[in-house]
Amino acid sequence: MTPTSPARTALVTGASSGIGAAVAAALVQRGYRVYGTSRAPEAVAAPVPGVEYLALDLTDPASIEACATAAGPVDVLVNNAGESQSGPLEELPADAVERLFRINVFGAVRLTQLVLPGMRERRYGRVVMVGSMLASFPLAFRSSYVASKAALKGFADALRREVSPYGVGVTTVEPGSISTGISERRTEYVGAASPFADEYRTMLGALNANEARGIPADAVARTIVRAVESDPPRPFYAVGSNAPLVFALRRLFPRSLVLRMVARRHGL
Repeated sequence: MTPTSPARTALVTGASSGIGAAVAAALVQRGYRVYGTSRAPEAVAAPVPGVEYLALDLTDPASIEACATAAGPVDVLVNNAGESQSGPLEELPADAVERLFRINVFGAVRLTQLVLPGMRERRYGRVVMVGSMLASFPLAFRSSYVASKAALKGFADALRREVSPYGVGVTTVEPGSISTGISERRTEYVGAASPFADEYRTMLGALNANEARGIPADAVARTIVRAVESDPPRPFYAVGSNAPLVFALRRLFPRSLVLRMVARRHGL
């Protein structure tokens, strides 16, 4: 299904690479007018043809306001931009955790707040929160990232009923392991003499290997586009990492067993 005429307008955060770039490209191909965001639009290495880039720093409230103003009326918001972080909980600097939540949660929530009134007034809108399967399957040494993605899903789940009477659909898409090079950009906090160092390195090696074998960003983009164009979208989509099987196991087996299985998959 393609958008109705006139073309819908979409705002995709974190569109300079990875999932965001793939989503932006897919929406352009389907006739949407697409704004993509980047902290430095002029420095985007491989701009997606047909995408207009806007500056957005999710840690800066003024930048979020300016981005929403520049985009104008938005029919589709894909909250994709985020930061990956890892480390033993007791060694995570407080300011690093706060920064992570500003990027992954508070910035996305504020941008959503700014575009919702227009969606509600026009009685059409789609908000997609790009989460992570780690929110459903928590992993040791990833506590801050897991919590940020779980928080994003919580906002989406509560918001859904508020806006559905106005034709606004809210959904969460949880990708599993994706081959986007995110392992090279992950912020890490673990001391050289940390008592957790050996287990942490074991987990990280398995995590990086899983991501290297993960699905391409285009596969996630297809799921996000399906969510955008469903009427109404499902509350939740998962893609990659054998999602249908692992979520079935989650329903069938005790939570404690599932968590042990996640740990074992990462060498713990």
